[in-house]
Amino acid sequence: MDERADGGQVQPLTKRQREILDYLNEFIQQHGYAPSLEEIGRRFNLSSLATVHKHLTNLQDKGFIRRSWNRSRSVELLPSRTGSRAIELPMLGYVAAGSPIEAVASAESIAVPEGLVSGKRDTYVLRVRGDSMIDEQIRDGDWVIIEDRKSADNGEMVIALVQGQDVTLKKFYRESGRVRLQPANPALQPILVDPDGVQIQGIVVGVMRRY
Repeated sequence: MDERADGGQVQPLTKRQREILDYLNEFIQQHGYAPSLEEIGRRFNLSSLATVHKHLTNLQDKGFIRRSWNRSRSVELLPSRTGSRAIELPMLGYVAAGSPIEAVASAESIAVPEGLVSGKRDTYVLRVRGDSMIDEQIRDGDWVIIEDRKSADNGEMVIALVQGQDVTLKKFYRESGRVRLQPANPALQPILVDPDGVQIQGIVVGVMRRY
């Protein structure tokens, strides 16, 4: 799970925030200093400097940049953030972290930090519904980044298809010839099934939260 040093989790960027971050990155590399609010506004056809300011404030709140208020070209890119650029991943709907529901495909995409994606396998994002993984700091409404894999090791967090119909988010354990899908919530019971009743759909490689 990718977490900031202050314990907060990586927050996803909107498409426009990602574009502005990429522009800041390129501009600073080229000129050695940050663009002014006016230059950012011109680049993205934003007539209001207040709008530019709001985008930069959001990038700062999400931990991607730092600004000093007493200088006009005062944007500093934080290396832990922008060393890995954001990339677009498909948003494939919802997955239950409680009673299983079906993952539904949608046409949306979401920008995630490149460091959360290995590049070796297909990766996508699901929105979590339910609180069964609360002890793993995964809450209702969070996004989980999933790497497309069909097998899992003990203790890995998986998206699993149970009995061919229910998709659920749980920790995976093989024991005594059966599979245990373990919630991270003491109030909920594990799901115990025969190995042929579980198909691994993918492994959780990151979690994001939008505040």
